[in-house]
Amino acid sequence: MILEIRTYRLKPGTGEEFVRVMREESVPLLEAAGIRVVDCGASLVAEDGHEEAYLIRAFASLDEHRDQEAAFYAGEAWRRGPREAIVSRIDSSHSIVVEVPEETAAVLGRGR
Repeated sequence: MILEIRTYRLKPGTGEEFVRVMREESVPLLEAAGIRVVDCGASLVAEDGHEEAYLIRAFASLDEHRDQEAAFYAGEAWRRGPREAIVSRIDSSHSIVVEVPEETAAVLGRGR
């Protein structure tokens, strides 16, 4: 199993709305596109005074990650949906992709 962990450094004062849009609009679209969302939310600490958030997604393979992500971000549902509300609040982002046992994704997703 492949886990992608994305972190977002947000523009000041946008964290609460970013997380709301992520949870209520973006995550349902990701899941409808077949992308498994393990968890998302706000960071418990702010670095350098910036609000931060995260998104953890799971994929069966690197190829699935590449293909599903490309299809999702090129799709009308994302582009005409929450894209602007998400992207406009991000100062910067960073992603790492790691290989983990399936159990890791299951444990991480229990609180969701």
